[in-house]
Amino acid sequence: MDVTEVKAGRREWIALAVLVLPTILLALDMTVLHLAVPHISADLKPTSSQLLWILDIYGFMIGGFLITMGTLGDRIGRRKLLMIGAMLFGIASVMAAFSNTANMLIITRALLGIAGATLMPSTLSLIRNMFHDPGERTRAISVWMTGFMVGTAIGPLVGGAMLEFFWWGSVFLLGVPVMLVLLISGPLLLPEFKDENAGRLDLVSALLAVTMILAVIYGLKDMARNGLSLSAIAIAAGGLVIGFLFARRQRSLADPMFDLNLFANRTFTVSVLALLLVILSFSGIWLMIFQYLQGVIGMSPLHAGLLVLPSAMVQIVGAMLVPSLARRIRPATLISSGLLITAIGMLLMTQAGGGYAAAVVVIGTIAMGAGAMPMMILGTDMVVSSAPAEKAGAASATSETAAEMGMALGIAVIGSVGGFVYRQQMLVSLPTELSAADRESAADTLGGALAVAEQLGEAGQGISAQAGVAFTQALHVNAGISVAIVLVAMLVVWHFLRDLKVSAH
Repeated sequence: MDVTEVKAGRREWIALAVLVLPTILLALDMTVLHLAVPHISADLKPTSSQLLWILDIYGFMIGGFLITMGTLGDRIGRRKLLMIGAMLFGIASVMAAFSNTANMLIITRALLGIAGATLMPSTLSLIRNMFHDPGERTRAISVWMTGFMVGTAIGPLVGGAMLEFFWWGSVFLLGVPVMLVLLISGPLLLPEFKDENAGRLDLVSALLAVTMILAVIYGLKDMARNGLSLSAIAIAAGGLVIGFLFARRQRSLADPMFDLNLFANRTFTVSVLALLLVILSFSGIWLMIFQYLQGVIGMSPLHAGLLVLPSAMVQIVGAMLVPSLARRIRPATLISSGLLITAIGMLLMTQAGGGYAAAVVVIGTIAMGAGAMPMMILGTDMVVSSAPAEKAGAASATSETAAEMGMALGIAVIGSVGGFVYRQQMLVSLPTELSAADRESAADTLGGALAVAEQLGEAGQGISAQAGVAFTQALHVNAGISVAIVLVAMLVVWHFLRDLKVSAH
């Protein structure tokens, strides 16, 4: 029997449940820390620079190490790498929970990021190797993706409950029992897979890969936070130069760390590009939605989280429907139709404001999330399925790296445009009698404007109103840019993948 016809058994489906656990945890871990920031600031008293590193270092390390860890899993075994990563993640979680200085928390968060980089490509590549039937693999990836949706949805609720009854370090301890379950059940349920023909890991290539991604992401994030600067541009450009050197080295090696021939497959390349564009569009608008709900409409963090909960719930349902739809509809048609719905949801965001603002956000986020699910699931499926099974780790890491790059680009590029619009609106509307420091603070961020308004009491009510108008305008501009990017992704998928047929399953 052809391996593509082999059906998964009960063991594989139970093992899938084990693989979903770390995906839930990683999604949850990305949301709960932001809730804990005020408590961490009060306890550890970090400087503003240290606080930014506490927030950013986790994502930096995940993004930087994904490609290296993915290819390492192909060489030493994906289950082995997953077990090593789970053990490191559990230990680092305990260390983070009991950190007594800001620097210690930064270091432990870095370790968590490195460990997280082993979990993502390992889980996805194991799914690629465990589920040979195309239909079953699509369902398995849907379940895997649903884990992210669940983690994202319950993150604010779980984090809020933990911080209500326990100290800030408790949010990190959520990872310990999950990793213990993975360490105990993994060897019993998960099969081992690796590329038997792979050579030793090229350490120079690994160093180039890590440095390349870290430099580009750091440069983009610095531009997003502090605006264009020579140092940020130089760091990002340096990362691109290192990327060129990395590619040249891979071409010259008999056994490259990362096989660039993966990009010769049109399905692989187009799927990676489309995933990057969609996540880029989302990251450019999603953070602004939360700020809009809290800073402009005046909701509490919990209320804002509950308002976007319907979107997460619809995404979970959508993720479970995608496999059955994929059996009847061509991938390009299903993905493009979904992205059109996403674009309509983002277009709704350009109308946010007035008495129906909350309703517009709820409907818009539901359309955005539901429409993106075919792209997220089938795009990921096509990335891992179009690569040879022995290269599943590298393919999975490429998919995740595209997501990280899309997120960094969205925040840097689209976020910067929104910041510019907000600043220009505020500079022409702020009272001239404001001090230079207050004027700068109010024009810099929505939070800064609200803080200045609070200090001025009744006299500051006009400033908070102006800030709301300016931020709403910035949200509209960002939403418009996101619509354009999603439509580009839709056209790319339709043009290049429309000949792909429905899988016979």
